[in-house]
Amino acid sequence: MRLIRKLFIVCISLSFVIKCQTQNITEFQKEYQLDLIKTSSSIKIDGILDEAIWTSSKLNHVDNKKFPNDIGEAKRKTEVRLTFDDKNIYFAFKVYDSGTAIIKSLKRDIGHDGNDGIAIVLDPLNQKTNGFFFVLSALNVQSEDQLSTSMEQMNQWSWDTKWFSATKDYGNFWVAEIMIPLKSLRYDPNQQHWGINFIRIDAKNFEYNTWTKVPAIFRSYDLGYTGVLNWPTAPPINSSNLIIQPYITGNANEDKENKKTLNANGNAGFDAKVALNTSLNLDITVNPDFSQVEVDQQVTNLTRFNIFLPERRNFFIENSDLFSNFGIPPVRPFYSRKIGLDKEGNRIPILFGARLSGNLAPGTRIGVMNMQTGRQGDYSPENFSAITLHKRILKRSEIKGYFLNRENYISKEEELKNPLDRYGRNAGITFEYNNVPGTFSSWVTYHQSMKPNITNLNSFADVGVSTNNKHWNGVIEIGNLGKNYYTDMGFVERINNYDALRDTVIRMGYKNSFIELSYFTLPQNGKIARFELNFENYLVLNPDNSLNESTSSFGIQTQFKNSSSFNLSIANNVLDLMYPISFTGGTPLPADRYQYNQFLMTYMSDTRKELGWFGDTRFGNFYNGTIKGISAGIQWRHQPNLNIRIKAELNNIELPGKYGSTKLLLIAPRVEYNFNTKLFWTTFIQYNTQSNNFNINSRLQYRYKPMSDFFLVYTDNYFTDPLFKSKNRAIIFKFSYWFNI
Repeated sequence: MRLIRKLFIVCISLSFVIKCQTQNITEFQKEYQLDLIKTSSSIKIDGILDEAIWTSSKLNHVDNKKFPNDIGEAKRKTEVRLTFDDKNIYFAFKVYDSGTAIIKSLKRDIGHDGNDGIAIVLDPLNQKTNGFFFVLSALNVQSEDQLSTSMEQMNQWSWDTKWFSATKDYGNFWVAEIMIPLKSLRYDPNQQHWGINFIRIDAKNFEYNTWTKVPAIFRSYDLGYTGVLNWPTAPPINSSNLIIQPYITGNANEDKENKKTLNANGNAGFDAKVALNTSLNLDITVNPDFSQVEVDQQVTNLTRFNIFLPERRNFFIENSDLFSNFGIPPVRPFYSRKIGLDKEGNRIPILFGARLSGNLAPGTRIGVMNMQTGRQGDYSPENFSAITLHKRILKRSEIKGYFLNRENYISKEEELKNPLDRYGRNAGITFEYNNVPGTFSSWVTYHQSMKPNITNLNSFADVGVSTNNKHWNGVIEIGNLGKNYYTDMGFVERINNYDALRDTVIRMGYKNSFIELSYFTLPQNGKIARFELNFENYLVLNPDNSLNESTSSFGIQTQFKNSSSFNLSIANNVLDLMYPISFTGGTPLPADRYQYNQFLMTYMSDTRKELGWFGDTRFGNFYNGTIKGISAGIQWRHQPNLNIRIKAELNNIELPGKYGSTKLLLIAPRVEYNFNTKLFWTTFIQYNTQSNNFNINSRLQYRYKPMSDFFLVYTDNYFTDPLFKSKNRAIIFKFSYWFNI
């Protein structure tokens, strides 16, 4: 506990000692400034720009080419005007275009890639670390998200808020009219300079354009390249608002695998959002239900370790960068999927939870979360707590710390049998440096775990640097992880090693390094949009510095201006296998040194066409045998209503003699029909011989009012061996309503 106190004393002290200049306008922003003019008349959101303010306000052009390269001007013009009143900020886009818009779906939160549309980037604190992203397609399909400096958290479209829009086609151009309520945003009312940018997605020409000049090596919504929005006076202060979203649900289910007969039941609960002030938000959930969440997309796992599956529950995704960005991708102290699941991955009920997130002060973000689960059979209730503090320093750098605690309410008898189950705690601190242009970053991080009676080999440390320049990208990372580093609320790859002969798991720490070097060019002429050469090496050493595994790969990636792509790579793997492992069901491969090469080739056709195809092939050696794999699929859309995607993957592993052979087949068709922008039907089928599961998941969603939904979900699971023997099935409905008080 002494370490925890020290970490948070450092973080809290920094929040008061280091002063942030929140009102500063950067040199880059001085070239891109917008002065807001207040409107005195009401604006009707109908896609018809007949209000006087749309004539008198300043016209701005979104004509800086961003992708596929940043040379020259946009092929088509885009104009934008904006204004505000005491409750809302308004935008009017005039988008020059002709012909049928490319729209992949009418479903909300489809994002921006591959759809004709526009987008707004807002950074109300103008600190280049956090912001908001509003996207609107040419057919008035809304998507919104929160932005952060973490690329891993981008475009999950998990953040939801109410805003209003309308689009209208005029033949050679279309209009988008947008109203964003100020109470839908989090901002400091004393901050008169907001970061802002506009994006035009011209899918027909496979081109992205921006208002400011964003270099081609950065994403179009990068917060480091926003202009500045100047309010004439302090932004209007909105009174605290309360959002309550109650739900009721009912289901009928049958579990033949566990010999449970047909059962029907219902449930109810609610989510609430309380704006404590303009920049701090409290989220509360009581008896949450996630039955409407789409099932995980199954994959074929050809590694010796568990794979990382993304979180899909919105309550945990929103503001998740506050908690989940600590560590590196193979070592995450916080992994929200551990909450609400037992050790075997079965769902356990979450009784209630709360999350406080936002800005304590300009430059200081806080996140506090507490979740309580209930008893499920013999599995005891658990409490999960997390607290984190992020402090911006210098221009775009951060110091951040966290503390995590999982408490299991097990009996004294259970504690004597498994003392490590009683609790698990983690703490850590990270310093991340980013230069102002965003071309160089570095980090140093230290993490400590706490378990009963464990006092050594329970830490993880990591340092690294990365560069991102006009033609070169590079990353160097070095880490050290002790075998007693436990993460009851996290995900750690490689620490658990399965011994197939003894049917047991052995914990083993390791040291690692990762090196990546890429050279790329963006040709102005010709058919190629981006050409990249890439080299990677991932090295793992045992605690005594002997080799565990080294994987080196060299790749060529080519993206064409018609949106198709073609990639080649070759990988060399050198492995000292520590414990026997089986991939085929045959005799486990012995602990020995293995060295093998694999070749991979992938292709994706023009994504703008209604009918497209994609595929990849893998072949080469696999341990002491061979592997041949092929994956192929087609995608057809009758836009904007119907999308059909069929993918099949077959991997053939052949090992010598008694070690056996196997064929792993995965077939995954998906059908989506959008009746309009309110009613959607999606069916996802997955046939996976590796997991011996055939799953059907069909979901009907009706958004009868903004942010208010009715879901009807049918799910059915069978074995693949014996074929189509039933496991379990269920039909579920969920009804929710969004009250904005």
